[in-house]
Amino acid sequence: MPDECPDVSSWIGLARQGDDEAARALFRHLYPLVLKLVRAHLPRRSSEEDLVQMVFTKVFSKLDQFSGTVPLEHWVSRVAVNTCLNQIKSENSRPEIRLADLSLEEEQVVQSLAATTEDVPASFAARDLVDKLLGQLAPRERLLMSWLYLEGRSVKDIQNSTGWSVPAIKIRAFRARRKLRQHLARLMGDSKS
Repeated sequence: MPDECPDVSSWIGLARQGDDEAARALFRHLYPLVLKLVRAHLPRRSSEEDLVQMVFTKVFSKLDQFSGTVPLEHWVSRVAVNTCLNQIKSENSRPEIRLADLSLEEEQVVQSLAATTEDVPASFAARDLVDKLLGQLAPRERLLMSWLYLEGRSVKDIQNSTGWSVPAIKIRAFRARRKLRQHLARLMGDSKS
């Protein structure tokens, strides 16, 4: 490791043995690099500090896997970038809408839902909100909810169209309704703050 500070290899050895001071020295040495990489690859919904902490947790938990054939900074860079990319994939697989993502009219619909137990009159904003909430579901769940509740199709009709069993349709509908309630509850919680 010719390009590294002379203390880095000793810090690694001591940190592997559980030396807290050596681990702190490694942290201080690597922090600017990790912070720079996290900022360059920061997922939309993740906090910079949380992601830096995740990277260092992985670095120190896998320090025994560092072979020393490449500079430590290269190895840490790879861990940091992979952590960021995994977080981005995770966010993309579970998209989330927030109150800030809604139009003013859609936000008013959410606030009126939070304030009353009565039905909200149908409006373009309410339809747009339903579309955004449905967009949070997997394609099969979205199709099922649209057929059942927007088009008013029967379970038997859906069974004939898809080949799914009646219990499978009911279970998928139950789970999709639960997900929709959770997304709406998050939005309503945002509107109260």
